[in-house]
Formats: sequence, C-alpha cells, structure tokens
Amino acid sequence: MANSPAAKTERLLNLVICLLYTRQPLAKARIRDAVPQYGEAASDEAFDRMFERDKDELRELGIPLRMEPLDPLFDDESGYRIDRREYALPELSFEPDEFAVLGLASRTWQQASLAGAAATALRKLEAAEVERDVNSVVGLEPRIHTTEPAFNTVKDAVLRRQGISFAYRKAHGEASQRRLQPWSVANWHGRWYVTGFDLDRQAPRVFRLGRIEGAVKRVGKPGAYDVPAGHDPIAMIDGPETPPAEAVVLVHEHAGNILRRRAHDSADADDGRTRLTLRYTDPGVLADEIAGFGPAVQVLSPPELAAAVVRRLRGALDRNGAA
Repeated sequence: MANSPAAKTERLLNLVICLLYTRQPLAKARIRDAVPQYGEAASDEAFDRMFERDKDELRELGIPLRMEPLDPLFDDESGYRIDRREYALPELSFEPDEFAVLGLASRTWQQASLAGAAATALRKLEAAEVERDVNSVVGLEPRIHTTEPAFNTVKDAVLRRQGISFAYRKAHGEASQRRLQPWSVANWHGRWYVTGFDLDRQAPRVFRLGRIEGAVKRVGKPGAYDVPAGHDPIAMIDGPETPPAEAVVLVHEHAGNILRRRAHDSADADDGRTRLTLRYTDPGVLADEIAGFGPAVQVLSPPELAAAVVRRLRGALDRNGAA
C-alpha cells in the first residue's frame, strides 16, 4: 500500500539519499523524477502535499534539510539538499563497560518486537571494528521484557500518532473502555506505560500496559494530533512529587548492586552484609524489585514493605508448586 508505514519509510529514505548525494540544490521537479514514489502521485497538487509533509517530518527527525536558491544570481526559485557535514555523526567510541551495556540492551530485545533493530545496531558496531568484551557480561541477563500483548499495537500507534481504544482495568476495580491519543511508551521501574491525552476525561493520563485487557483498536487516521512540545513521559508517569519514605534493607555481599547505587546511606553490618537506606515513593514498585533478589535482600523496615515482599515471594512459591 502506498500509504503504509513501510512505504512511507522507503519514500523518506529515498528522499534522504537523493538530497544527501548532491552538491547542488535540486528543484522540486528533479526530486519528483528521482524519488520513485513521488512519480506515482496522482497530480501536481498531490505531490506538493506529500513533499511538504515529508520535508516537515525530516526536519522533526533532526535531518538538516536546506532550502537554497538554484541560481546564486536569481532567488526566484529554490532547491533542496542535505549538507553532509551537518548530517554525518562524529566518530563514536565506547569504553568496555559502555559496550557491555549495549550488548545487554540488545539481548533485552531478543524476544521482543525490536529484536531486528537491536541485532542490526550490534552488527554495525562490529562492522566498525568495535571490539566486544563478551566475558564482562557473562552471567548477566537483562530483566526488561515486553510480555504485554498490547505493546506492539500501542507502540505503533505512538509512532503513527493515531488514536486507540481499549479496555482498562484499574488496580482495584473492573475494566472500563478508554479512548486515548498516545504520546509515548516508556519503561519505568520494570513496567511499561503509555502516556497520552484521554479523550473521555479530556486530560492527560497514564496507563499501565499490563492492565489493558483484550485487543487494542486503532481509532481515526494517522497524524491526527501532535505530541506536546517538551513532553517528558517519565516525569508524567512518576506523577506529582511526593515526600519519599525510607526503607532499611540488608544486602548480601556481591548482591543488590542496583539497590547499592541508589541507596541514600549504607553501612557494614556485623554479619558481613550491608545495611542500605533507600528512599522511595511507590512501595509496590520497591517490593517488586526487592523480591526479585530473593534471599539476597532482607527488609528491616518499614514492616508493611517487608510484608509486601513476603507476599510476593510466597506467591512465586505457590505458582511454582512449592510446598
């Protein structure tokens, strides 16, 4: 289909190639001849509309599209080109630990929708003769995953700027139908969320993908709205700033490195473990994180956090058929 996302991507790529490999600005007529998809336009007006949209999209992507006079002596007609010096990335180099993180990131997506893009990124780094230290990540496995069935459809709707509708279940309640103009998909503390404008509430809202039930339906046409300038999905997911609470945990040696880095205070305990003081605003999120470390982390306070961790560990035992 001429208007499919794949066709649009191919058209934009052909336009970039056309404008990147010319030293002189190209007139619109020459661009129309050079880009095959433009030649399929039904009329001059249709081509003009398509070309104007593509120009705006390239600029939004940060591609330095220039409009310059075709003849320096006459400025009555303009042409277009992309300056290679502005377009090219500076030479990239990575420290061993940075490349190790990139390797882990690629493995995060091996079973998800971005597996192809992640593999391509690593191949490009290897083609540039960037050495990969495999031994530094032995035994490490990324924990971010996209098991939510709604992820792909919501992610595509964000990219297309297309409305969606879905059944959403609150933390303690029944599911209700919602309509949303999605702005972004983001991962926060191991969970996936979509931010956007709720058409029923007429206000910005955040929805956790794991609470979407059934199929997500696309509503309306692509490009039907704009994402607010300066939108910060993490700040929106995190919500209004609230005074943090404090938790005290004991962490075994060589464990809980994520907690250690985030600790407000730490001290060595008598039994060789480390006592950490953590600040948090969402007890459920912290309980999930601590439970993931199993017996390597013990909660000393507050008691309600310790109870929440115990419930999660007992639930894991029950699901695995333990006595």
